[in-house]
Amino acid sequence: MIHSTLLRPARRTRARRASRILFAMAAMAALVGVDLPEAAAGPPLGVTAWALPGATTDRVGALFPGGQDGGHHCTAAVVHSEDGDVIATAAHCLESPDTTVFAPGYRDGKAPYGFWKLTSTYIAPGWTDGQDPDDDIAFATVAPVDGGRTGTVEDLVGGFPVAAEQPDDARVTIIGYPRTLEAPVRCANTTGLLSATQRRIDCPDLTGGTSGSPWLVNGALAGVLGGYEGGGSVPEISYSAVMGDRAVQLYREARS
Repeated sequence: MIHSTLLRPARRTRARRASRILFAMAAMAALVGVDLPEAAAGPPLGVTAWALPGATTDRVGALFPGGQDGGHHCTAAVVHSEDGDVIATAAHCLESPDTTVFAPGYRDGKAPYGFWKLTSTYIAPGWTDGQDPDDDIAFATVAPVDGGRTGTVEDLVGGFPVAAEQPDDARVTIIGYPRTLEAPVRCANTTGLLSATQRRIDCPDLTGGTSGSPWLVNGALAGVLGGYEGGGSVPEISYSAVMGDRAVQLYREARS
């Protein structure tokens, strides 16, 4: 376990070729309902569409590695903790913890729940020592950039439970922020295993910036977009490290 705000794994954020978001997204937007049970929510499986604001979407936010005046390059999500201050993302998204800020519910250039700075990071040694794709899941604690804000980030938007053990063919919903867009997108599909330690999903247009996006199974976080090939070398196929014992231990340490 590594508990430090100074570790900066030398890996660039997800380099993936840009892809135009489906023209059908606008037409499908009215159907997106990420707060409903997954079986009844949103567009057909394997279709990427806009993720409308709501209790589930607002727990997901953009990560700005250069501070709130820079661009967003990764995604993170609030997870449940005793102190209400823990987010989950990909380890390769935490290269610059001292300057990175998190904006839950970010949309159209606005941060309705404010900006949150990272106070501690929890990254497995397998990542910091060797960038092991099986350890490309990390957690961080956050505090408001504006010291006058009261309450925690979980007080504002809630937090996803963490569920480590999922069937190989689990149906996953991904919500994330492509770097070129100012609002999140959503896709759900049945997953499969690339290997015993890596899960894959077929979803189009999950381009650069969606690294760290939560993989949600029945409303619980079961992984983050990352792992093999940094999360994928093409926008149509994405990956997540299987959330195993090491990731669960990091979560326990972050939430305590």
